[in-house]
Amino acid sequence: MSERPDRLLLLDTASLYFRAFFGVPDSVTSPDGKPVNAVRGLLDFISRLVGEYEPTHLACCWDNDWRPAWRTELLPSYKAHRVVAEKKTAPDVEEVPHALDAQVPVILEVLEAFGIAVVGADGYEADDVIGTLATRSEVPTDIVTGDRDLFQLVDDEREVRVLYVARGVSKHERVTNDVVREKYGVDARQYADFATLRGDASDGLPGVAGVGDKTAATLLGRFPDMASLLAAVDDPGSDLAPGPRRKLKDAADYLAVAPQVVKVACEIDLGDPDLTLPSTPADPDGLVKLAGRWGLDSPTARLVDTLTALH
Repeated sequence: MSERPDRLLLLDTASLYFRAFFGVPDSVTSPDGKPVNAVRGLLDFISRLVGEYEPTHLACCWDNDWRPAWRTELLPSYKAHRVVAEKKTAPDVEEVPHALDAQVPVILEVLEAFGIAVVGADGYEADDVIGTLATRSEVPTDIVTGDRDLFQLVDDEREVRVLYVARGVSKHERVTNDVVREKYGVDARQYADFATLRGDASDGLPGVAGVGDKTAATLLGRFPDMASLLAAVDDPGSDLAPGPRRKLKDAADYLAVAPQVVKVACEIDLGDPDLTLPSTPADPDGLVKLAGRWGLDSPTARLVDTLTALH
């Protein structure tokens, strides 16, 4: 088989295992009756994506901190609705179904046995890990996520795109700049500012009152970034209508901090992890034991076959 060109696949791991947990029946259990639907689903997602895109490098990007303090200090509402109600103390505990939470350590063990890189950074979300790895990448890069926030990383010139799995991994959409522009009326590089203006309830971003998708796109069509838009707000002679000017002025405190919260951190210290996609499991004996213990013979065998077929 001829050597395939370098390609990097970055997985928003939590986005995928949440999707697997809710998409794979909870009747999928280990021999002793414990749920393993998220583990099985994630492994099958990886098999499918690796088989389709044939990456040479792969990283399962991890949320070492799903709600970083530096973001909540700037914007306390950030993901506040996802914090477990009775545990609203630091560190924040995300509301995760117990049956899923119990599977996360198994996911980590199985990925380790395969030798698939898991990359996280203390004080940062998986988005920031993805942003840093995508920015550092010198090869075509695909980002797999169900999170629109990562559209801001799309870069046609550098061949960075998002494989958007909101409708399912089997029906994922390849998001390029043209796709972002067609959907939202802005370029991918403007998406973070667009999301800041219109808000995003799923992340606890209130947005600017009275500014929806259309108005946000119109504003960014005339003023290409948040800095130039805010400069226009403060300039009485700028060509900015009274209505939007008032709305943006009223949201001045929010707009002073939100862009930093929404922007993915792309220069964090990750060291130099080896992202090479393994051709065979790093710990075959350990993988066999894990597969037997958790009833994962079929999905692990599928992924082994997928990896082997690429080499």
